[in-house]
Amino acid sequence: MLNRPAKRNALSLDLMEEMITALRELSQHESARAIVIEGAGPAFSAGHDLTEMIGRDQEFFARLFDRCTVMMETIHELPKPVIAKVHGMATAAGCQLVAACDLAVAAQGTNFATPGVKIGLFCSTPMVPVSRAIGRKRAMQMLLTGEPIDAATALEWGLINQVVPRDELESAVQRLVGAIARSSSYTVSTGKHAFYSQIDRPENQAYEQCQLVMTENAGAHDAQEGMTAFLERRDPVWRGD
Repeated sequence: MLNRPAKRNALSLDLMEEMITALRELSQHESARAIVIEGAGPAFSAGHDLTEMIGRDQEFFARLFDRCTVMMETIHELPKPVIAKVHGMATAAGCQLVAACDLAVAAQGTNFATPGVKIGLFCSTPMVPVSRAIGRKRAMQMLLTGEPIDAATALEWGLINQVVPRDELESAVQRLVGAIARSSSYTVSTGKHAFYSQIDRPENQAYEQCQLVMTENAGAHDAQEGMTAFLERRDPVWRGD
């Protein structure tokens, strides 16, 4: 959990270091089938903590944005799906965090924005996952105007997967976790890794990559068990390999 409610869960350097460590530690828990990121208090995250960015040198900024990039990349590298549970607002690097997560569920009334242009600091790193999630024209609209979009628009544009009433946010996320947990942990991990490996490749290279993945996957215990269970009309018994 992002736990700086008084700061709207601003992503300070310390908080991002804590997040990187927590994500990596949680991914080692075999019983955990998915990781949910949420914000304490009235908002998901307002982005970088501007109070620690005044009067600092280039070395600090390089460290800050490196840690931010590592945090986002860690989400993709983890074997378990990462779900953003979003309420209030997700702006700048907070919006980046939502876009970087594998899945995202938002409460009605949530706003999303990349408003850095308004304060002279273009949201250059947030635009990396945001543009990949919603496409060029929509991303440029958010980036160049800094104006927020509501949850319904974020859903339509593909930034998030689902919008629910605020009091149903927890149950919606748990349903998503439950749906993931019904499948083999090995298969989910294999699929997630393959997705990010192929998504930015040319189509022929993507097919080449995924053919190798499916060849290995098909011979795995859980794939053989799953196919056998389907043919025998019974529930599979996953082993995780």
